[in-house]
Amino acid sequence: MLLVQKFGGTSVADADRIRAVADHVARTKRHGNQVVAVLSAMGKETDELYHLADLVSSTQPGRELDMLVTIGERKSVALLAMALADLGVDAVSFTGSQAGIITDNSHRRARILEIRPDRLSEALAAGRLPVVAGFQGMSTDREITTLGRNASDLTAVALAAALDAELCEIYTDVSGVFTADPRLVPEARRLRELSFEELLEMADTGSKVVAQRAVEYARNHKVRLHVRSSFTWEPGTMISEEYEGMEQAIISGVTHDESEAKITVTQVPDRPGVAGRLFRALADNSVNVDMIVQNVSSDGRTDISFTVPKADLASAMEVARPLLGDLGAADLVADPGIARVSLVGAGMKNNPGVAATMFETLSDTGVNIEMISTSSIRISCVVRGEAVEEAVRALHAAFSLDSPDGAAS
Repeated sequence: MLLVQKFGGTSVADADRIRAVADHVARTKRHGNQVVAVLSAMGKETDELYHLADLVSSTQPGRELDMLVTIGERKSVALLAMALADLGVDAVSFTGSQAGIITDNSHRRARILEIRPDRLSEALAAGRLPVVAGFQGMSTDREITTLGRNASDLTAVALAAALDAELCEIYTDVSGVFTADPRLVPEARRLRELSFEELLEMADTGSKVVAQRAVEYARNHKVRLHVRSSFTWEPGTMISEEYEGMEQAIISGVTHDESEAKITVTQVPDRPGVAGRLFRALADNSVNVDMIVQNVSSDGRTDISFTVPKADLASAMEVARPLLGDLGAADLVADPGIARVSLVGAGMKNNPGVAATMFETLSDTGVNIEMISTSSIRISCVVRGEAVEEAVRALHAAFSLDSPDGAAS
């Protein structure tokens, strides 16, 4: 069996952790498997490199920043290959470019165009164990690029797809995907199985266990995932297209996200084309808009509210404010004090009572709903930031998610 095993920064944070990972990888190989290891930088090293760049430069050309921050992964893969050598494993380290990861010409958030895994395949055929630097690749202009923060997951999934691996294991500091954030809900339960669609919705609404782009790639290329802990090595959560419990599970989990802000454009004339002009301007300036709500028109005018990442709030306001006159709107109001709470579950497609229970639970808890967004397997509500933790706990209890059978009733 060919396995791709990805280890995050906390998993290789120091020499002891690297030796522990080496021991686990070596054991996996000795059980008759072929293994490709993918590593992030050690601990907080990437953050430290970005901080160092801040200290020396306000310009930070993208090419040079990518050259800098890819140092972290190159360091960790070389160290793991050395640790494996001490265990008698013939390992060889590769940068992203050496591994054949070809990207577009963007820096800091490049997109994968192609994987050319010839060198990895040759190493595997020779009985060697490739150790690949995550997060990075080479552009069509032959420049070093990075795939965006937390993109080592994407590297692992892309290599698993290219090598036709049976499984991609994502090792993290948690033992799988939980029904809620265990830091907020101590009763949260680890899920044994999830579908790609459920994990995608969880990643999109606040779960940080697996990067969203990696889940999308895995779904598109049908790469089975196993999310598990590198500290306990116990079985975690299996992710695939379908699983045995999908018909029974109504709600799989409650997620929350405090990284967004709300903008409201007030007293907009209710006529065709107004919303189009606003959101086209935001899109052209690379502002990612998530939820959008337009109020019912009164006297020919309405309010339009939408959410953006807090990191984009200032730029979104700069783009939208000059448009007020052309749009005929009255004002622009920024609200960074919101949060989002979401229910995710494949079974809610056929259970119309989920929304009602969610809204009643939030009402009984005294949590006011400001915006609502839905998909076939997700319901999201924007609430005040200070109320989100209470909302998560209340919804987790209301749907009995602490019980293996609770979400299936």
